[in-house]
Amino acid sequence: MDDPKTLVSTEWLAAHLSDPDLRVLDASWYMPASGRNARAEYDEAHIPGARFFDIDDISDHRSELPHMAPPVEKFMSRMRSMGVGDGHQVVVYDGMGLFSAARVWWLFKLMGKTDVAVLDGGLPKWQAEGRAVEDMPPVLRERHMTVQRQPHLVKDVSQVAAAIKLRDWQIVDARSASRFRGDEPEPREGLRAGHMPGALNLPFGTLLQADGTLKRDKDLRAAFEDAGVDLDRRIITTCGSGVTAAVLSLGLEVLGHRDHALYDGSWSEWGLFPDLKVEQG
Repeated sequence: MDDPKTLVSTEWLAAHLSDPDLRVLDASWYMPASGRNARAEYDEAHIPGARFFDIDDISDHRSELPHMAPPVEKFMSRMRSMGVGDGHQVVVYDGMGLFSAARVWWLFKLMGKTDVAVLDGGLPKWQAEGRAVEDMPPVLRERHMTVQRQPHLVKDVSQVAAAIKLRDWQIVDARSASRFRGDEPEPREGLRAGHMPGALNLPFGTLLQADGTLKRDKDLRAAFEDAGVDLDRRIITTCGSGVTAAVLSLGLEVLGHRDHALYDGSWSEWGLFPDLKVEQG
């Protein structure tokens, strides 16, 4: 399943790790309740040469919503300073296996960069195989980057509301079943419980195997279909704050489904405003 535009194995990365135009990014991010510190873990051990991609920092700080996609200029500036630019093959991983790395993969796609892949199984699989890690930061040299934003890959609240009304898109929610039903409170304060009208529930973990890698072929397709998703129709992915929705987007891309977009505000936005309809159960 090695595809430098979607998903690559630890074997692939090990074989290409010394390529001069390869850039590896540690995009680990954790929910506050996890008690884990992504930056501290990176400083302690990361794949050789990896740069740390801070999802909360490289975001739109003009918005009160968490880690919204940054302005083009900010993305370009941060990537240049990290030595990531035009002509680079980017591989993104995280400390959970396949979680927040997909968000950064999607962000690069949003910025018009196609040579970017998620490391299947992430750092846990890499370390379980006894592969090298280091604690030294890489030497950074600025690299020019050009960006061409792809607006069709992202949806805002008004576009999602219109899609729900017209039913011309499927809304697929990556949150847990209990959060989707409204049986448990949201981890972010002030949000209503439940889901968008007509949305389908596909918890992102349903797409993963026991070792944190993405399911293969028919099993991956079956995960979508078992959730009621019609893979011949357009899809908007959503979740709590736009992170695990990208796991669904990655799964769709691996299956060859190209007509999908991600709702960046996700439930952090929809659950906040009382004039937006919410369903439970």
